[in-house]
Amino acid sequence: MSTDTIQKDEPVSRVFWRFAIPSVAAMLISGLYQIIDGIFVGHYVGYAGLAGINMAWPIIASIMGFGILVGMGAGSLISMARGAGDNSQAQRILNNAIGLLLFFSALATPLVMLFGHQLLLLQGAHGVSLQHGYDYIHIFGYVAPFAIISTAIPILIRNDNSPHIATALTILGAVLNIGLDYLYLGVLDQGLRGAAIATAISQIIVTGVGVVYFISAQAEIRVTKIRLNLSSILAISRLGSSSLVMFAYFSFVIALHNLLLMKYGGEVYVGAFAIIGYIATLYYLFAEGIAAGMQPPVSYDFGNARPHRVKQTVMLAGKVILISGTATILLLNLYPEFFISLFSSQDESLLRTTIEGLRLHLSLLFLDGFLFLASVYFMAVGKGGKALFVSMGNMLVQFPFLYFVPQWLGVTGVWLALPLSNLVLTLIVAPMLWKDLKLLTELKFKAVKA
Repeated sequence: MSTDTIQKDEPVSRVFWRFAIPSVAAMLISGLYQIIDGIFVGHYVGYAGLAGINMAWPIIASIMGFGILVGMGAGSLISMARGAGDNSQAQRILNNAIGLLLFFSALATPLVMLFGHQLLLLQGAHGVSLQHGYDYIHIFGYVAPFAIISTAIPILIRNDNSPHIATALTILGAVLNIGLDYLYLGVLDQGLRGAAIATAISQIIVTGVGVVYFISAQAEIRVTKIRLNLSSILAISRLGSSSLVMFAYFSFVIALHNLLLMKYGGEVYVGAFAIIGYIATLYYLFAEGIAAGMQPPVSYDFGNARPHRVKQTVMLAGKVILISGTATILLLNLYPEFFISLFSSQDESLLRTTIEGLRLHLSLLFLDGFLFLASVYFMAVGKGGKALFVSMGNMLVQFPFLYFVPQWLGVTGVWLALPLSNLVLTLIVAPMLWKDLKLLTELKFKAVKA
């Protein structure tokens, strides 16, 4: 469907779901890279392998965050330019986005190779878990550029008004990863090294297909000349920085939890935390998919000066995120053994530890979804500073909780730090979001009345 259709009086809910459903599907499928790795590692390597990959993940996510920065920042600008009818500006943004991806890619491999092992040690990794983590990181270092580009490409394709192609590309990568995980872990018994190779091959193929799309006639806005224009790069970085910070936040929080769980519990607690993270990722990806799917129509309607539609879209996305989050918490508390058995079915101590952590750590899971929504909304309407505030706040507010609460409550305090800090931040962000939406519609009303 062309962007001209969005300019008409098509119902807000229809436009929202047209973008949200492919986005959610893409996010959930892309998450299989991480989740499928966890399933195979849990069953074929054990909780020490889960601990190792969980300590490798903060490093991987930090690198992939640069792909999210470019994808979300450039994607928002492309959709706003298209909404304003300025396709030449959209073209310039895309050209600069590709140039910025190549720049970040050139830095990725040396950074991982130089600091990867030390970053594992900083999380308290030692013995078997350290070896497993390094096996994964060592392979990832060679293909880190493809991790960055394959993360950004589907987002850019979605903002080129091709959400179904973006979803299909993500499905391709996930299916490849599942098949290769089975080959390298289940058949060849390569451990975490094999899991890393499987993911790397999938990301290389996704990158190749995505590049072909943007130089083909299928793309509405094609790459014509790779550029690095300072003003465009700053605009992309300003809007996308909140997404990068959000990824950095997750990476840092996971790393800090790993360190504290090793201190107050041990390797089995880090393995349990890995399983809880994989389970929570299913909701996080759904919520991120809803928020990311909300972004193109919100950016478009904002660029087209239709704030009433912006508010309706945000309210609809918020209801979906909060209701689904509440339902997820209920299911996890009723059937924890079922979800845990996807990743491990043999270790009783791991099962008991995971159930305890799951019920505490994910008790306010839906607030994470709301904070995703708020950050993406501010980015979608060009308010990069507020988007960055939400993302930075999400990181900074956890420091005191992770520092003090475990000292008082031990390992229970580690599990509770996240929900408590999310509650505090939501009490700040929710009024800020509501005020911004109200001001947006009031300004439009006054302009029309005048």
